[in-house]
Amino acid sequence: METRVVIYARVSTAGQDYERQLSELREYASRMGYEVVKEFSEKISGAKKIAEREALADLLKYVEENKIDKVLIYECSRLSRRAVDFLQVVEYLTEHGISVYIHQNGLETLLPNGGPNPIAQLVLGILAQFNSMERGLIRSRMESGYNHFRRQGGKVGRKVGYRKSADEMKTQYSKEIQLIKKGISLRNIAAICGVSVNTLQKIKKII
Repeated sequence: METRVVIYARVSTAGQDYERQLSELREYASRMGYEVVKEFSEKISGAKKIAEREALADLLKYVEENKIDKVLIYECSRLSRRAVDFLQVVEYLTEHGISVYIHQNGLETLLPNGGPNPIAQLVLGILAQFNSMERGLIRSRMESGYNHFRRQGGKVGRKVGYRKSADEMKTQYSKEIQLIKKGISLRNIAAICGVSVNTLQKIKKII
């Protein structure tokens, strides 16, 4: 059976062109005898969260609903410059038995037998470590800022009895709402966006 693949390409600004990425990935697919069933491309910063990336969100919904074997990308940063989001997307695809092929590195996340690629795991583990260090530094800085604020007599946190209004929820979780409306399952949205299923259930009730 022919291997069914989708291609994803991204550039950061309107002045850039992703045609070279598409061209090289099409050529690779042709050389390997793959069937390219769909292409996704967009011009948006790789630092944006997954929920803000319309083409990437559409890709994730597409592979969930169709039998796809691989997602072809040019390099890791095309998928996301946010390590945590990159890992979430790879994990999401792995759970669906879909391998990610990274052209620049000649690397695939799954082996031909469908098992995880240990070399890919090593690379992704390094990315995860960088992300963990970054998040740790941010938490440390925030904690230091909070402690300084408290020492100055400030109070941190919500007022007692405070609950977000429906409008506030819609504003804060606008991208999650978009994914819900696209029909992506709550479990998969939770994996993509890092939001709990319980929170998504509350969001679903107000839309």
